[in-house]
Amino acid sequence: MTDRLNKLMNKLQKQPESFDAALITSEINRLYFTGFKSSAGLVLVTRDESYFIVDFRYYEAAAKKVKGVKVALVSDFKSELLKLIKKHKIKSILLENAGITLAEVLKFEAWVKDNGVSFIKTSTLDDAIYSLRATKTEEEIQNIKTAQEIAERALGKFLPKIKIGMTEKEAAFNLELLMRKEGAESAAFDIIVASGKNGAVPHAQPSEKKFENRDFITIDIGAVYNGYHSDMTRTVAMGKISQKQREVYDLVLQVQSKAIEHIKPGVLCKEVDDIARSFIYKNGYEGCFEHALGHGVGLEIHEKPSLSASSKDGLNPGTVVTVEPGIYLNNEFGVRIEDMILVSAEGAVNLTSAEKNLIIL
Repeated sequence: MTDRLNKLMNKLQKQPESFDAALITSEINRLYFTGFKSSAGLVLVTRDESYFIVDFRYYEAAAKKVKGVKVALVSDFKSELLKLIKKHKIKSILLENAGITLAEVLKFEAWVKDNGVSFIKTSTLDDAIYSLRATKTEEEIQNIKTAQEIAERALGKFLPKIKIGMTEKEAAFNLELLMRKEGAESAAFDIIVASGKNGAVPHAQPSEKKFENRDFITIDIGAVYNGYHSDMTRTVAMGKISQKQREVYDLVLQVQSKAIEHIKPGVLCKEVDDIARSFIYKNGYEGCFEHALGHGVGLEIHEKPSLSASSKDGLNPGTVVTVEPGIYLNNEFGVRIEDMILVSAEGAVNLTSAEKNLIIL
């Protein structure tokens, strides 16, 4: 088995459920455990052996690339799965919870209905996988850093091109194009460019609104490199701004700094969220910051852990999270500043180097 699959089985064997195998079906988790990207396939993990089951489209490439897992070529996934179930005398199989659809569950149950096999449909497998994915290896961290560097280079080249009259849609399109030119596989998510009153909507979609003098412009971007994501937000000013805008910006920057200072191994994520939220509320902006303070980043743009008021997650060395406080004033403007933070043994390492002091264009 691969090192990751070995770690997964070690975690699963400490759980109270009795099981004979685990079936990994989601594309992201298949990629995580095999290092191979495919639109279809199954990873079956038994106590003795692990299998990556693929069809003819992927077999040749997978057989060359995937190590530590037996790659099985199939024309019929059902027949291969039943063959392996019989070979390893499997009677109970852990399923993913979040990474599988109801239709898939019903399909698998129909496949094995005459073989005395049951599926365990709890969060056990998901919890173990997400726990592994939350702690990044050095290679994963380097991929995230590279994705972030790509996004920062693109933003740096774009900011001098911003001008009054440019639309939010035009800005978002050009930012994605620049990231592609800098080496991104794709944008990590739909880029957010929100100006003026639109900035008061945390996840506003770019519109035909044109940039105007005195606008705050919030830009939320990220790149994908080797399958790993980055995430960063900067709010810049279009010309002269009001005293209120300046005060809100400085407050958000101060809040973010306080939250980042509190990040270290062993700290509960909800504690970091509370530090930021309480500070915003105490300064007169209760109700103006309603989303979570941050989230994990990796093969997906939103991963464990969650920096939120309801989170039960803790911070461990190797975790990469965003810290993105914001203040959103309905029908006025919004400010959000977001960095990616690596939790190290010593504390917080900021992976984002883009300027955070207010940029006035």
